[in-house]
Amino acid sequence: MNDEMLDFDEWKARLRAAAMPATRKRLFEQEIFALLRVCKQLRRRLSVGFMGWYVEAADQRDGEPREIRREALRWLVREARKEGVTKPGRGLFQAPPGGLPSEANEEPGGQVRSHAAPRPIRAHDLGETDWEQALVKAARERGHLWRTEETYRGWARRFARFLAPRTPWAATAEEVGAFLSQLAVREGLSQSSQKQALNALVFLMQEALHIQLEAIPFEYSKRKGCAVTILSWEELNRLWEELSETEQLMAELMYGSGIRLLELMRMRVKDLDLARGRLNVLAGKGDKDRVTLLPESLVGRLEARLERLRGLYAEDRAAGAPGVWLPEGLARKYPKAGEEWPWQWLWPSRKMSIDPASGVRRRHHVSDSAFQRSIKAAATRAAIDKRVTPHVLRHSFATHLLEGARISETCRISWGTRSSQRPNATCT
Repeated sequence: MNDEMLDFDEWKARLRAAAMPATRKRLFEQEIFALLRVCKQLRRRLSVGFMGWYVEAADQRDGEPREIRREALRWLVREARKEGVTKPGRGLFQAPPGGLPSEANEEPGGQVRSHAAPRPIRAHDLGETDWEQALVKAARERGHLWRTEETYRGWARRFARFLAPRTPWAATAEEVGAFLSQLAVREGLSQSSQKQALNALVFLMQEALHIQLEAIPFEYSKRKGCAVTILSWEELNRLWEELSETEQLMAELMYGSGIRLLELMRMRVKDLDLARGRLNVLAGKGDKDRVTLLPESLVGRLEARLERLRGLYAEDRAAGAPGVWLPEGLARKYPKAGEEWPWQWLWPSRKMSIDPASGVRRRHHVSDSAFQRSIKAAATRAAIDKRVTPHVLRHSFATHLLEGARISETCRISWGTRSSQRPNATCT
């Protein structure tokens, strides 16, 4: 009997419409996401056999069975069969060797998660089909990051399933438009996700497959006007109190400098200019460099952190550990630069991990998803009734900066027109 395969991209919309309590929906969503994460890490297609293996392995890992996990995955299979998106597999299911992924992933606060898996070595992961191999070749020739390559490959695979049994080599602009319209109309994707899919498919067709597309006719997703979440001073102070020492310093630096999440994660020792109160952001969004301000109140704590990191750096050098990751061109020109102090991560993980690009076991920076979970959990403990993510700190930085500028301008005008009076104490 063939292993039944599932291709159920609309499961989230079906779960939102399900007649069950909101708390139960959240638990189902967490369990399904955990399954899909392991499925992606092991590069396996989602199937009933894989789900059965995953449940047994997860129960063994946790030391006890979780009934909510079984209920969530049974619901997923049942709804996929109702939708008619299951199909016979290629053969009997074979369990992945070695059990569940066990490569540890360091939390910012020092806690270790054991759910992450070593990713395939980039040099060996060249794609399964000829069109995917062409996409991989084009992405690497242009120096795209591993994260960007994975995103493009994910959208290309979804487009290939949309075209099946035909391949992307035979795709037309009308079919690309039909796929993008389906994302907007049937699946309800946001405008930003649709634009990401558009960029990925244009890169696939024109840069990888060298098929020049004419105008692509498709229906745009409706842009939803959503209010930006801003935290008050009092809410920020409550949030700081619920974070560990390292997490608090990371969050305050992100807020005080207005940097993005990945810019924070990828910061190196050399990017700090403590003497001049500046922060150098290199290869930020759009691969652009810029300089931003460094809060004076954090200088002392950052100096103390650098002193602590020197101890970890000395241990790595004494153990003969490989240097930190460097961009490919720089690593070829200066092979030993990754072992030098200025290039060390400002937020290194405590555990070594496998570099997916080279297969070398080295020290990487902490996980961005781990920091996101820490901020969300701290906001819950602080009883902040808003959806708080790390990016909210960037929004709050910009808003408070504008508010401060308006207050200063109001005080300047008031002081200039009424020179006989002292300015209000709140305006100084």
